[in-house]
Amino acid sequence: MDSIIANNLKKSYGNTIAIENISFEIKENELFGFIGPDGAGKTTLFRILTTLLIPDNGTAEVCEMNTVSDFKKLRQILGYMPGRFSLYQDLSVEENLAFFATIFGTTIEENYDLIKDIYSHIEPFKDRPAGKLSGGMKQKLALSCALIHKPQVLILDEPTTGVDAVSRKEFWQMLKNLQQKNITIIVSTPYMDEASMCDRVALIQKGHIMTIDTPQKIISLFGKSLYAIRSDRLYKLKNDLLNFSDCKSAHLFGQYIHYTGKDKVNSKLLNDYLLKNNHSNIEINPIEPGIEDCFMDLMLANNN
Repeated sequence: MDSIIANNLKKSYGNTIAIENISFEIKENELFGFIGPDGAGKTTLFRILTTLLIPDNGTAEVCEMNTVSDFKKLRQILGYMPGRFSLYQDLSVEENLAFFATIFGTTIEENYDLIKDIYSHIEPFKDRPAGKLSGGMKQKLALSCALIHKPQVLILDEPTTGVDAVSRKEFWQMLKNLQQKNITIIVSTPYMDEASMCDRVALIQKGHIMTIDTPQKIISLFGKSLYAIRSDRLYKLKNDLLNFSDCKSAHLFGQYIHYTGKDKVNSKLLNDYLLKNNHSNIEINPIEPGIEDCFMDLMLANNN
């Protein structure tokens, strides 16, 4: 059964198109990710799904309710965690949680079992003002507030942005645990490595969905030999690789350039070319693609 169905959604701000002709289906109890950089359209899409924006065209249904005509009913079954921390900074941890519980006609005690694994991390600081919490603790409080009314669908807009790597990993484990409690979870992130935690992902760029599938299937369809290349002149290296006659793509990934050729890569020929262009300490190693490689490849294909 599908929990969310979107058909040809479009939203513009003046002359700027935020999303265009977006369609997708999300299954009940699925952990679904929208993966893409800032400005891709993720926040606009989530605001439509949470009834905060009306699309210019197209329709969206959540749990068989229309996001425009059924917005009052929908807000009772949705949990939403926006990208920016939006709780009351001067209220304490416990006061924020009690406030959101009251809005939805429930109490902390009634649904404590749902949030205890998350809230227990910050409960020792329940009297501390929310504005004085660390990034990771703010994240846990915002998630607890989004869950306190036991929503059927939880929508999280870039929940791990600005928190440390340990907190990111811990947060995703919390989402996996929540999924076992019959909650459909939709999350957006600019971090490509988080895609592997999702059941399925949509790769989104400039308001368009480039592909939707499991992370494993997307990677399996990459279909090209990929090499990690480095030398002692990294920034010159990218330009030289792009000027190589057989180059299809060259993207900077940390201390390496991820390179694909138009044909099968001849490592010796490529090494000789780089030597002639005054590179030394050259490494050319075949590697397996990741989601970010697939994203860059799809983006390149869509731009051609």
